[in-house]
Amino acid sequence: MSATRYRRFLKLCEEWPKDESKKGRDLGTFLRQRVASAFREGENTQISDPEKCDQMYESLARINSNVYKEKFPRAKDTSFTGVTVEECRILLATGNMQQTDEEKKGLWKTLMERFSSKPEDGPPEKAEK
Repeated sequence: MSATRYRRFLKLCEEWPKDESKKGRDLGTFLRQRVASAFREGENTQISDPEKCDQMYESLARINSNVYKEKFPRAKDTSFTGVTVEECRILLATGNMQQTDEEKKGLWKTLMERFSSKPEDGPPEKAEK
């Protein structure tokens, strides 16, 4: 039975799309790494909790096959902000996320410099004993 589970997960990994724009944050890549880690011995891997393994597979398979997208169709292809799926994809690309992080660091550094109290007359004097 372990061999069947392993093959099912491999097939799921093959079908799961990879998003190259999300380097280091891609769910497909993460899934492949977790399957490799969980099935280190391939088909010969002993599964400690077969029921949990099967539940995980079924959940991932439902996500991959868009069960919920079909079950709960959306009236529009935008979010409540009006941003389209493609615009979200562009905004969430790793390059844009890194740029946003750098901008946040710039803002954080600016705020720290503005609000940090720096003594202008040198270090505080030590109290004498």
